[in-house]
Amino acid sequence: MTTESSKPGKGKNDTAMEELVEFTTDMDPELIGICNDLGAQTDEAKAIYMTSRNIARKLVGDETPEDRIKQRCVVSTGDPSVADIMRITDDAIKAGVEAIKRGAPILVDIRMVEAGITKRGHKCEIICVLDKDEDAELARKHGITRTAAGFLKCKDILEGSIVAIGNAPSAALAVCRMIEHGIRPAIIVGTPVGFVNAAESKEVIRNMDVPSITCVGTRGGTPMAVSCVNELVAIANEDECVTE
Repeated sequence: MTTESSKPGKGKNDTAMEELVEFTTDMDPELIGICNDLGAQTDEAKAIYMTSRNIARKLVGDETPEDRIKQRCVVSTGDPSVADIMRITDDAIKAGVEAIKRGAPILVDIRMVEAGITKRGHKCEIICVLDKDEDAELARKHGITRTAAGFLKCKDILEGSIVAIGNAPSAALAVCRMIEHGIRPAIIVGTPVGFVNAAESKEVIRNMDVPSITCVGTRGGTPMAVSCVNELVAIANEDECVTE
C-alpha cells in the first residue's frame, strides 16, 4: 500500500527556492543605486531602506546633518514624533565622525546595541561593557547594575571613546560620574528608555561638557542609539563630512 508521504514526486520540502522568494517592496533601480546605508547589502534591503528614508526626509526635513540623524531615528522607530524630542549638542556630529575616522572604541551598554551597530565602514572595536564584568563581581560588590559596573570597568579606555547607551539609565549616570572626575569620551549617544531615571539621566548627559545625542523624556531605546551611531558611520564614509 502506498501512503501519501511515500508517493513519488515533489514533497513539501522539495519546493524550489525560487517559488518561495517574494520581494516586499518595489525594486526601484534608482533607489537601489543611490543607497548609502552600509547595513543594507542586498537589492531588496537597499530598496526598503531608501523608500523609508525618503518618507522620513519629507517628514523631518533634509537640510542639516542633524536632520539626517533624526531621519534615521524616525525610520528605526516608525514614529515621526521622535524627531521633536531629539537633542544634539556641542558639535556632536562632527565629534562622532572624527572619532569614527580615527577608530575610537565604541562602548555600548547591552548586546542588542552591539549587534545593531554596523560592522562595515569603520575600524572601531565595538565593546559591550557587560563582557567586562562577566561574573558581576563589581556589580555585586557595590550593589550597582551590571551595565554601570561594566562602564566603570572600562574607565581606562573611556577617554576619547564613543559611548552608546540605548537601555540603561544607570550606565548613563555612571559615565557622567566618570566625566565629573575628568575622563572625557569623544561623544555620548544616550537614549536610555523607561520610567526610572531615563529622562533624568539624559538631562544629566546634556549638562556634561561632552558632545551628545540624546532624546527628551522617557522614550528612547536600542533602535535610536543604534540609528545614531550608524548614521555617524555613514556620514564618516562620505567625501564631504561635517566640518562646521
